[in-house]
Amino acid sequence: MAPKTLSIVIPARNEAASLKNLLPALRQRYPESEILLVDDASEDETADLCQRHGVKRIAHPYHMGNGAAVKTGARAARGEVLVFMDADGQHRPEDIAKLLEKLAEGYDMVVGARDGSSQAGAHRAIANRFYNRLASWMVGQQVADLTSGFRVVKAEKFRKFLYLLPNGFSYPTTITMSFFRAGYPVAYVPIVAPPRIGKSHLRLFRDGFRFLLIIFKIGTLYSPLKLFVPASAFFFLTGLGYYLYTFLSFHRFTNMSALLFITSILIFLMGLVSEQITNLNYKDSDR
Repeated sequence: MAPKTLSIVIPARNEAASLKNLLPALRQRYPESEILLVDDASEDETADLCQRHGVKRIAHPYHMGNGAAVKTGARAARGEVLVFMDADGQHRPEDIAKLLEKLAEGYDMVVGARDGSSQAGAHRAIANRFYNRLASWMVGQQVADLTSGFRVVKAEKFRKFLYLLPNGFSYPTTITMSFFRAGYPVAYVPIVAPPRIGKSHLRLFRDGFRFLLIIFKIGTLYSPLKLFVPASAFFFLTGLGYYLYTFLSFHRFTNMSALLFITSILIFLMGLVSEQITNLNYKDSDR
């Protein structure tokens, strides 16, 4: 990939400690590429570091979130291919070349997939494994790392889904499932992520619940019937079981059984309607 077609986008908030090494390393490896740092209201020396290393900086007037910084960078970037990487030192500049090589094979997005040793603790590894399996079931494809923020992507395809991206930390989840839903080829390249420099902005329970909510939210946009059909089947089987119990015990059909059957039918019909709406959301994503 020619350097002039490349834009490296780095969302950052108070990450000066790691940017001291990251920015000069990127500038050395990609001297002709656009390096764009989106400063999400940092209170450290981020601005000085950008000026010192000739990095373009876009500053948010107040803290808007990691996803909002990504969207700002995607809108402002001039390259045909975008590289997104975190500013905390976990993504190595030397791995960008591996992702670009994979992209050149015909993919629209390539994600750096962290191995087990790169997870920040056992609890984070277990949670990510659960998210990966749930997302894989929803999209019908193997999702190796749903939450990785290290990826290269064709700018034109990425910008089609900006309206879906949340402003928080869940943008990787949303964009990954959106690409699969639109039929854009996605690949994963194994990487090793060093320990982050500084304190993480993520909170396990708060952001873990948000990730889970995002998966179900995007699931309704991606494949609603995979959510609605199991729910409908649950109410139907519950109603059937309750009907058999009341029929064998009291020889009658109760209002509760009728309510459960009707609920099952309504949920299934809602799933059908949602499936049609989903098709309309992705009607302009033809390759």
